[in-house]
Amino acid sequence: MATPPTPPEFNLDNIQGDILSGLPKKTETYIVFSITNATKFRKDLHNLIPLIKTVSGVLKDRQAIDDHKKKKLPGLVPMTGVNISFSHLGFTTLGIDDTTLRPVNPKTGAVNPFELGQKVDAVTNLGDTQKLNGDPDWDEAFLQGNIHGLIIISGDSHLSVNAVRLKIEAIFGVRTPTASLKEVISIVGDVRPGAEAGHEHFGFLDGISNPVVTGFDTVINPGPKPVNPGVIVTGHNGDTTTRADWATDGSFLAFRYLFQEVPEFNVFLSKNPIPKDGNGVALTPADGSELLGARMVGRWKSGAPIDVSPFKDDPALAADATRNNDFFFAGEINSQLKCPFAAHVRKTNPRDDLEVPPTGITPIPVEGNRIMRRGVQFGPELTPQEKATGVTAHGRGLLFACYQTNLFNGFQFLQQTWANNADFQPFETQPEKPGLDPLIGQGVRSMSGLDPLNEQKLLSMPQFIIPRGGEYFFAPSINGLKTTIATAT
Repeated sequence: MATPPTPPEFNLDNIQGDILSGLPKKTETYIVFSITNATKFRKDLHNLIPLIKTVSGVLKDRQAIDDHKKKKLPGLVPMTGVNISFSHLGFTTLGIDDTTLRPVNPKTGAVNPFELGQKVDAVTNLGDTQKLNGDPDWDEAFLQGNIHGLIIISGDSHLSVNAVRLKIEAIFGVRTPTASLKEVISIVGDVRPGAEAGHEHFGFLDGISNPVVTGFDTVINPGPKPVNPGVIVTGHNGDTTTRADWATDGSFLAFRYLFQEVPEFNVFLSKNPIPKDGNGVALTPADGSELLGARMVGRWKSGAPIDVSPFKDDPALAADATRNNDFFFAGEINSQLKCPFAAHVRKTNPRDDLEVPPTGITPIPVEGNRIMRRGVQFGPELTPQEKATGVTAHGRGLLFACYQTNLFNGFQFLQQTWANNADFQPFETQPEKPGLDPLIGQGVRSMSGLDPLNEQKLLSMPQFIIPRGGEYFFAPSINGLKTTIATAT
């Protein structure tokens, strides 16, 4: 395969804002849509483009937020952001040649996940539970085979987001006989309230370890080395595929509709407290349950990594950006004392486990497997009834979204080869089987290393995160939207 030419530096006015900088939000609406009139849709899309928030626009918004905080002004800065992406079926419906977006796997010849679609990939590679007819056990809206695109609207409030939504509906003529798109499903996500802001529904601080991107990020804190820009944005150094001109400065969006069984997770922790920490100090049941959760995730709820603070939470460490990602599992190839092999953060970014293997073994770089995680929580806080019964009564979870330029090496690989692989920790020589990722792993679930003084002990567990839908999308550049996908009115 030809080596892609060296592209110019990032044009931040050409890249959709969620990819590199993340749309600022207190709330976010995901509108999954199908195209009902391709010709009219392309004309209508031309009128949507001015509403799309670019990376440049996001940086201005974040500066406005910082200024607002420094001045200690009340309330939130009113702002919204719109991004749009398309599935392979969406491009086909529009008559767009997306060949350079879906090369086969050069090693196996497998069909690209973008072309395959997540409905098929879910049972073929991702391990989602199947229905009797072979479909994934998803919500019906994601099984119809008519998902063409995704519009994300972020904002400071529901009022702001809904006002933009009305503008978008007017652009595409929604609820009129001449509508060019139809809503398949609309999902509202909200940042959790108060002290839980930034924490997912199990209570753990999220989004700490996104990759630093060379050529974009100006603050580089200690931790994993920066990734080449082409790992996240198409057409740049690190992107292994030569793209059509219109397909540069974009990114693939893997979206998952993930429901979290929070009461059941809390019950599991309370029933299986770790009796002693790694130093042999006896723990109270509450502290033992807290340590169990931290060892399942690889971080304390505060966000402090257990590789640095293995047996006691350290909120100051969690709040320090120069330390909270500065860990590598160094020298722990045969040890789960500090962090279990299958802990979520170790499964999804093994760091030195692969990059600094035992002497005589070739290192395995993980740069190409990094993803840029976005998304937002959805659903209510736990009710008193749910806390009392330990049984989920209301749907809640994560609208998971991540960006990358290679779905084979990015999301699909992390889920299939690492999270779902009970044997994954390739250079470990001890007899224990690491087990699945305790959060996102799909399959028969058990995990070793949870008890630091009995690493070989396996603890079986139910499924705490249940996929109920998803799709693979491509978020094009502004230029790609203007020159190829949209048509002038």
